[in-house]
Amino acid sequence: MRQELMSLPKGLADDVSRNLVMVARLIDEDPEGAYGYSRVALRLASRVAAVREAAGFAAYANQKYSEALAEFRAARRMTGNVDLWPVMADCERGLGRPEKALDMAGAPEVQKLDKAGQVEMRLVAAGARRDMDQLDAAIVTLQSPELASNSVQPWTARLRYAYADALLAAGREGEAREWFAKAVESDKDGSTDASDRLAELDGVEFVDALVEDGNEAEVVVDDVDVNVDVDVDVEDQDLDSDRVIDDGIDDEGVDEDDDDSAPEVVASEAATDEVVEIVEIVEVDDSPQTGDKAKGDQTD
Repeated sequence: MRQELMSLPKGLADDVSRNLVMVARLIDEDPEGAYGYSRVALRLASRVAAVREAAGFAAYANQKYSEALAEFRAARRMTGNVDLWPVMADCERGLGRPEKALDMAGAPEVQKLDKAGQVEMRLVAAGARRDMDQLDAAIVTLQSPELASNSVQPWTARLRYAYADALLAAGREGEAREWFAKAVESDKDGSTDASDRLAELDGVEFVDALVEDGNEAEVVVDDVDVNVDVDVDVEDQDLDSDRVIDDGIDDEGVDEDDDDSAPEVVASEAATDEVVEIVEIVEVDDSPQTGDKAKGDQTD
């Protein structure tokens, strides 16, 4: 990527690199913000492969699969690299074309992928089978030496989780529980919700201890409802005017822009890793904006 940016005038290269860094920083927590920065970088340097790739991942994170696929194809034409093959296939799934994703899973390009890429391709293929209501085929697709291995690799938790989820969808609850437990063992960084799924199968229910409802709080323990009256008289208490008591938790809702009405895709974690890899060698200052006021130029 450094060489690609060196082909640009210095000022322009600095602006592009700042925007790419912001894409990597925001893509997990603020996908829409990352998308806005990617569009600025794309406008500034559309002939740089790293920019097209970053723009593809930002669009992918926002479920803009048609746009993401176009950017990934452009990046691949520029570099000849096959690393994007699994996420391109997942875009086909997102666009409602699981048959195309399966065709890509059987293409010669898959043999050129490294082990991590081949596992990603297997996950995408299994997802495509499930899109087509072929649960048994999805289960068979996930059965592999990587799944059976006792060694823990970066992909292990997601592979075990996908297998457990497919088993559960097929009604094989006992086996599903076993594999969710194995997923928990290998998921050290919490990249999946395997622990929650396992607890659900074991009948463990997590509820808020206090539910704000006037002056009454309700506690649920082992299916027994205990009503606790809370009557606080604050008139006789000497409170500091600067003290704030906050006994509630605000849950911020997420309004998703389901641009393509897509099924759940499976390669997002690998996508995030690749965006970070794109920009990790770029040294920039702390300014999040360019001369073009990058953040204000977000578009669809």
